[in-house]
Amino acid sequence: MKELVFATNNQHKLRELQQILGQQFKILSLEDIGCHEDIPENSPTIEENSMDKAIYVHEKYGKNCFADDTGLEVEVLDGRPGVISARYAGDEKNMDKNIDKVLSELKDKTNRKARFKTVISLIIKNKRYQFEGIVNGTIIKDKRGKGGFGYDPVFVPDGYDITFAEMDAEKKNKISHRGRAVKKLVEFLLTADADF
Repeated sequence: MKELVFATNNQHKLRELQQILGQQFKILSLEDIGCHEDIPENSPTIEENSMDKAIYVHEKYGKNCFADDTGLEVEVLDGRPGVISARYAGDEKNMDKNIDKVLSELKDKTNRKARFKTVISLIIKNKRYQFEGIVNGTIIKDKRGKGGFGYDPVFVPDGYDITFAEMDAEKKNKISHRGRAVKKLVEFLLTADADF
């Protein structure tokens, strides 16, 4: 089984990704490799933030690794919260406060279109790759559902009438931004180019 470090300690993400990847790869967390420091996330774009995290782990620990960064981009808010989605309402990364801030900013808006974007940056044997997943949808006015995490309780993907937080993990993984980015990652990992 091939091992890859996923540059995160977010248990939700680790669980979700291991479900998607199945038994072909063993995913190690930052904790598994003894990385306990906060990896800087100071870049102005999701793409750069994602790559910065992968570079940090690869250079410091010498491991094949990947990192992701995800943002909720709301059309009428000029793409905010975007790269600062996790700390939109403050550095404590309180998702309830983040959701409340977005809902407050959309209070009088009729355009509630939004999209989730995930970018995965992969480094294998010093080569760098990126994979993007996007899902379009709408921000509803009240939270619904107990599953998922982040902004899932207020995001209804196009073509559905339930939020990500109301979907079971399997259904969400099939259509989510992260699921789409991971699918591209997995397809690449199964090619000869990704031999490691």
